[in-house]
Amino acid sequence: MKKLLVSIVAALMAAPAFAQYSSGGFELDKENLYYGVRFGGTLASVGGDVSVGTKAGLTLAGVIGLRVSHSSPVFLESGLYYTQRGAKEDNITITHDNLEIPILVKYGIKATDEIAVLPFIGPYFAYAVSSEYKYKGETVPKDQFRPNRNNMGFKLGCGVEYNKLYAELGYQFAVTNFVDSDDITAHNNALFLNLGLNF
Repeated sequence: MKKLLVSIVAALMAAPAFAQYSSGGFELDKENLYYGVRFGGTLASVGGDVSVGTKAGLTLAGVIGLRVSHSSPVFLESGLYYTQRGAKEDNITITHDNLEIPILVKYGIKATDEIAVLPFIGPYFAYAVSSEYKYKGETVPKDQFRPNRNNMGFKLGCGVEYNKLYAELGYQFAVTNFVDSDDITAHNNALFLNLGLNF
């Protein structure tokens, strides 16, 4: 899995610039393509009919974005994320690791000559590459814990860029049921904080 993620990030970073390109990240007054890397953390929890407290996890991603409007600084950003999600409370630990593709619309606001503020919103589509449920430290068999591997929801947040440096804070609202069941509704939501570089 680690080799796969490194290969994906390397491929994104090597992507040719097929539009007007800015080597210092994107500029709000120009059309351009940008790409970047993200790393950070999540605080995830399960809510709904089943409620389980927060669990910390890691995030690693490669992203690519493009300005989509000639008249205003509107950008469309996507990429591939590896995110550790789940929940933890008392004797229960849920681990839910995802490959995630967001489709985010960002709007650039020039705060100073060197700082841009970028609120964003958009859907994400995820697939759980691994899921585990532990009760009192013991792993529950897969036939008893049936997670829904397909996950979809929305991301809402705000980023800040200074030259090539980038930071963002946001929240993911899950829409699909976390558990493969018609009787129980559970959503795996997460607060996230990511740092990274734009090129």
